[in-house]
Amino acid sequence: MKLPERYCQEMRELLGKEYGAYLASFDQEPASGLRVNRRKLSPEEFSGITNFHLRKVPWIDNGFYYEGAVSAARHPHYYAGLYYIQEPSAMTPASRLPVEPGDRVLDLCAAPGGKATELGARLAGRGFLLANDISASRAGALLKNLELAGIPNLFVTSEDPARLADKYPQAFDKILVDAPCSGEGMFRRDGRMASYWENSGPETYTRVQEELLEQAYRMLRPGGRMLYSTCTFSVAENEKQILRLLEKHPDLSPEDAVPGFHGFEPGLLGLKEAVRIYPHRMEGEGHFLMLLKKEGEICRSGRPAGKTDGICSFRELPEAAKEFLGHVKKDFSEMNFRIQKDQLYCLLPGMEVRSGIRYLRTGLLAGTVRKQRFEPYQALAMALGMDEFDSVLDFSSEDPRTVKYLKGETISVGAEDTPTERGAGWQLVCTDGFPLGFGKMAGQNLKNKYHPGWRWQ
Repeated sequence: MKLPERYCQEMRELLGKEYGAYLASFDQEPASGLRVNRRKLSPEEFSGITNFHLRKVPWIDNGFYYEGAVSAARHPHYYAGLYYIQEPSAMTPASRLPVEPGDRVLDLCAAPGGKATELGARLAGRGFLLANDISASRAGALLKNLELAGIPNLFVTSEDPARLADKYPQAFDKILVDAPCSGEGMFRRDGRMASYWENSGPETYTRVQEELLEQAYRMLRPGGRMLYSTCTFSVAENEKQILRLLEKHPDLSPEDAVPGFHGFEPGLLGLKEAVRIYPHRMEGEGHFLMLLKKEGEICRSGRPAGKTDGICSFRELPEAAKEFLGHVKKDFSEMNFRIQKDQLYCLLPGMEVRSGIRYLRTGLLAGTVRKQRFEPYQALAMALGMDEFDSVLDFSSEDPRTVKYLKGETISVGAEDTPTERGAGWQLVCTDGFPLGFGKMAGQNLKNKYHPGWRWQ
């Protein structure tokens, strides 16, 4: 690969005697990785059911390198949302933002969802995640990945960060700013980025990064934590951005994100708490991350409430919706519901829809209500466990009918597939004990209700 000469000179100055080792890393194949969805199962459980050849990513507790001819994106477990395919160093930022169940979390530049799905999983169904991307097309991919991962307590927006900050001032306990950047850390994985860099180097992105950090600061609550990350080595895009922010806002202070991990380099310009990841030191690509804390203590009460129109309780829902949700083994008494046009959303207490924001999703889309009929949506199936619906069909991932179902075909169901008494009606279709979607029995055939836009191609 031919690297831009100006870039090479900057890296010589940055790395000194390690520059040769950095160049040699381009002769090595980039590592493939996957991160287990902890909302669905533990890394140990996944290791027990998969046929992938896995090795642990040492600094990510639910991350693995995978090898072999089997494509991780062409396996039923991928369609069950059991893992996200992600480059190993890119797993680091979300793993180092200390998200706890009940937090209000913002991923400001979230598409396509690799970091947002991890943040949402770590909430464990409490609090909420707002995942934003200013690009509507990229936000669409983000939404699919979050719903595939089974994240129920989510907002997905496609909004300018300044407008988002106007509507959500000091609203979030934890914020991730994975900023657009010159992508120097990904040159080995995608050689086109090196060519692009010559016309769009670090100077192209610094103004955008500065603005993103400023708007994130406005949305961070006292006592909250914000993590800034890029996939570039540029000091102008990394340490200088942090120093500018700290000078402007003295109530922010650095925190150690990854203390003492072998192979990580500390930040430059005195920011020893920051982390630099280099491909010649780690089995991964390049990354930078910096964790910051805002002065004060997080207060769990007295949060400013937004206005959400059309909220109702479970008992106020249309009868068709109540009848279907009666098959779901969950307590809906504390949950809020909202019907927008014909779409039914489930929201946890504390999730408020605020006017003037371009939402792609406002809570868990449970289904549609039309003419006294309820049709469940794909996201509801993905948010359930197999034991949370009263009629289940569970196929092995090696059963040919599993792929037929994922392709949208009608499948035959025999007596051996019915371990418990089941009549005609809605079924939660699973593979190896994990939901894939819904179907409806008609005699010995299952009418396929798998989402057309998600089908196995």
